[in-house]
Amino acid sequence: MKKKVKQYAIQIQVGVLDRRHVLKDFSRMLDNQIEKIVLFLLEQQGLLAKRLMKLGEQQDALQEQPGISQIGELREAYRAEGQDLLKLLLFVEMNATGLRKILKKFDKRFGYRFTDYYVKTRANHPYSELQQVCKHVGLGAVVGAISRNLHDLQGRRGSYLSIYDQPALPLQDPVVDSIKAAVDRLTNSTNFLNFLAQHALIMQEELPAPTEEQIDDEERYHFLSLLLNLVNTFLYMVNTYIVVPTADDYSMSLGAAATLCGTVIGAMAVAQLFSSVYFSAWSNRSYFRPLVFSSIVLLVGNTMYAIAYDLHSMWILLIGRLFCGLGSARAVNRRYISDCVPLRIRMQASAGFVSASALGMACGPGLAGILQTNFKIYKLTFNQDTLPGWVMAVAWLIYLVWLWVSFKEPSHDVDNNPSPHDPLSDPILAKSVESDALEKGIKQPLLISSTDKEEAEDGEQEGDESEESPEESRPPATSIASAYRLLTPSVKVQLLIYFMLKYAMEILLSESSVVTTYYFNWTTSAVAIFLACIGLTVLPVNIFVGSYISNIFEDRQILLASEIMVCIGILLSFHAIIPYSVPQYVCSGLIMFVSAEVLEGVNLSLLSRVMSSRLSRGTYNGGLLSTEAGTIARVIADGTITLAGYFGESWLLNATLLPSLVICISSIVATCFTYNTLY
Repeated sequence: MKKKVKQYAIQIQVGVLDRRHVLKDFSRMLDNQIEKIVLFLLEQQGLLAKRLMKLGEQQDALQEQPGISQIGELREAYRAEGQDLLKLLLFVEMNATGLRKILKKFDKRFGYRFTDYYVKTRANHPYSELQQVCKHVGLGAVVGAISRNLHDLQGRRGSYLSIYDQPALPLQDPVVDSIKAAVDRLTNSTNFLNFLAQHALIMQEELPAPTEEQIDDEERYHFLSLLLNLVNTFLYMVNTYIVVPTADDYSMSLGAAATLCGTVIGAMAVAQLFSSVYFSAWSNRSYFRPLVFSSIVLLVGNTMYAIAYDLHSMWILLIGRLFCGLGSARAVNRRYISDCVPLRIRMQASAGFVSASALGMACGPGLAGILQTNFKIYKLTFNQDTLPGWVMAVAWLIYLVWLWVSFKEPSHDVDNNPSPHDPLSDPILAKSVESDALEKGIKQPLLISSTDKEEAEDGEQEGDESEESPEESRPPATSIASAYRLLTPSVKVQLLIYFMLKYAMEILLSESSVVTTYYFNWTTSAVAIFLACIGLTVLPVNIFVGSYISNIFEDRQILLASEIMVCIGILLSFHAIIPYSVPQYVCSGLIMFVSAEVLEGVNLSLLSRVMSSRLSRGTYNGGLLSTEAGTIARVIADGTITLAGYFGESWLLNATLLPSLVICISSIVATCFTYNTLY
């Protein structure tokens, strides 16, 4: 079909074909190709079912005359069928990827919005074959037969429990776990851990790792080192939000306006724009040294933040916050999980990274609410303004000692391992590459053939088609500029959405102290309790969405609905004619924050799906891009609060919400334009 697209381009140039004829012919060809895939899938499903029926008969006969050797043979036979099923699932997944790429190539070559039309008309039809390829494969019964019978042959023949009694008896056979993972990818099925892990945007390998890689991963993995990375994540988020309830009071005590709290809070984000890049590059060579550097810089920064009160210097306060931002090692924390945690627990580690962030976000303001005291030791003042700095300085000192004693630097031999995105690095897939037939008598040039040479030639002729060229010719991005050039319209829209949600959340959190003091005369403790309660909603909301909502609706549907809910939350937050009330502020804030949290999960899930594989590795990866987009949003939001302060506190709320509303509406419009490419 790539050849056909080239032919169309030539024929249109010479005037042989017109646009209408090209669209009609290409649609017909694509329908035929999808039909071939689906019919082949159904044929192979029937062959698998037939062989499973024969194995079932053997198993029934074995019940009457059990024999250990026969049980072992039968178990291996079921595993072999599981491997064949896995090959078939990988075949469907590969074709789904190919379908997405050919649609993208067609749109790029001719400038049409053909993908939007094709997906909309084919996916929603009652006899949709496109759904068979891109959404589900109808192999649930085959998966169930293999998993149930393997479970029954696992030595629990006297037990009445079965796979339907989960989680009492989880599936333990590796081939069943591999099949389940493949089915989940094809059906977009998810669970709480998976949904939560998506927030980290840590690329999960799509295939089971080879045995050799598993051994290497186990050698590189060190539990205490992973724990130290998660503690670093937690402490940094506490450090970020512990100053939010008191930043306005601290600013006024130094002779500045209360709205300068935006600059105080945002100074950390400004420095993080730069620290994210150099920490990401540093983690190519070491994990221990950047974590040590991060702890020392944060220790110094918090000490400067605390002593600024007695020095009566706003500059020392801001420089201290800048130092705290320069110590942001989130890129290292994310990279450590991606590189050094075995695949079998990487999802849990990613979820731990997000949970640590959420817990730190809730604990920061809560801790600030507890630190309500005032005393002096020698010439140093300890009050609600300075104690957040002193407490965090002590915490980073303790962490630094623990890090020095317990962290184990893993070997940096990642480059020597096969790329996780190289399909030939997996023995199961490599075996299917070498196999001439999945079933006797059926030729199967599904994974590799003479067309590969043509694909490589196409990749050389079209250097911009990085997705289609071979893995070795697709190096990671080497700069922010080269990474930006890899962004398609769909990816740009997802980054805009991420920018919007971080902007809205930062406006809500950073100005909460000033707004609630002006309208409701809330104390620091009341603000801290409000912010802590908001932060504590993160995990329950993700449990509900990850376990329930995401399995009913498509990600793109949840994405659009969440954006609309964020917009509603912003609209409800405005102070109009009627007096501003506590219920209005609290309810609108909860709607905005909870919707933004849901939006973040599905946004990053879609971002990882539509993003170029070249952005899944290297220094300038997708995680860094999303971090930079979010950090820029926070910087601009905090700057907006400071600028709006010049109009007076009575205008602060509406002046800061107006840009949030404009950006949110823009993201909704952009999502509608790219909706059918998020498939």
